[in-house]
Amino acid sequence: MTEPKQYYELYRQTSVGQALTDTLDDLISERRIEPQLAMKILANFDKAVADVIADKVKSRMSFKGHLDTYRFCDDVWTFIIKDINFKLDNNVQPIHADQIKIVSCNARKPGEA
Repeated sequence: MTEPKQYYELYRQTSVGQALTDTLDDLISERRIEPQLAMKILANFDKAVADVIADKVKSRMSFKGHLDTYRFCDDVWTFIIKDINFKLDNNVQPIHADQIKIVSCNARKPGEA
């Protein structure tokens, strides 16, 4: 029997992921669900977000900014970019941000073929 595919937990730090985590914590503390169920729900969330982004997001963008910090650890790149401008395919007007953080992971986990 094959081991279930593991997904990155990055999207748990988004506003939607945080809201889900907070709600699950409340349900556990009220003894309405078991922690094991909460972990299964979070694993399903990780899979659903990764699958939707892979299948549904078709937009492209380019950006220019000043690279402030970068690091590579455990097959994960992290970039902090300041004074950044984004240009989307379908939008003439660029979008500006003072600072962003980009986290980039391999599409495949170590050991996957």
